[in-house]
Amino acid sequence: MVKIAITGISGRMGRAIAGCVEEDERTTLAGALEAEGHPWIGKNLSELTGMNTSVVVTDRPEEAFRDADVVIDFTTPEATMKNMEVAAELGKPLVIGTTGFSVEQRAAITELSRRVGVVFSPNMSIGVNLLFRLVTETARVLGDEYDVEIVEYHHRHKKDAPSGTALRIAELIAHTLGRDLDRVAVYGRKGITGERSTEEIGIQSVRAGDMVGDHIILFAGSGERLELTHRAHSRTTFAKGAVKAALWLVDKSAGLYDMQDVLGLR
Repeated sequence: MVKIAITGISGRMGRAIAGCVEEDERTTLAGALEAEGHPWIGKNLSELTGMNTSVVVTDRPEEAFRDADVVIDFTTPEATMKNMEVAAELGKPLVIGTTGFSVEQRAAITELSRRVGVVFSPNMSIGVNLLFRLVTETARVLGDEYDVEIVEYHHRHKKDAPSGTALRIAELIAHTLGRDLDRVAVYGRKGITGERSTEEIGIQSVRAGDMVGDHIILFAGSGERLELTHRAHSRTTFAKGAVKAALWLVDKSAGLYDMQDVLGLR
């Protein structure tokens, strides 16, 4: 049985992942981490969530990770970097679903992955990772004759924009079309913007209500348009993907992986 530690245990994703770990016969919860000063610190998860577990929530990552085979982290970029340092020191592989990293932080994750195995993906959903493959193939076939626009919808509490998934889609399309995303990305439009350039990749973000996450990729040409859409109905799809990644990662060597590796889509 694979023993899993979860960071940000009180959050929406932390609780969803914990539920999936409890339901999966191949996994068990081995540690739970929260930020210093959080009201859950020192309390048993069974009292807080009704889970059948003796795990006590801690604010010390070395304690939360000690008995785990794999760590799953969906927190904030700053917290993830600290957690990964501790995981690397303890030799614990890490599944990272956090988004909003800076270029420097992403480089640090790559460097730390030389010491432990890391699955790093902006979206753990199986459907979204298939979408990554589809948008790449679509961009390859349609080429420069079709305008590309990406629209993503998320709940009002999401802190980063665009979503990590939307950015990954944009990166894949730009790479396929031989474009520099930093130069051609357009994040929203206002005023007299002038005619759209051929190379633009538009990325629009909507934040409202309790939407879990929708991504729409529009390829619009002369006389037709093609839309690829993924809609997440609940966070369970991401949580199940994270557990799947943890099970896959547990016996892998040090290195940086993503869900394309986990799902055999390479």
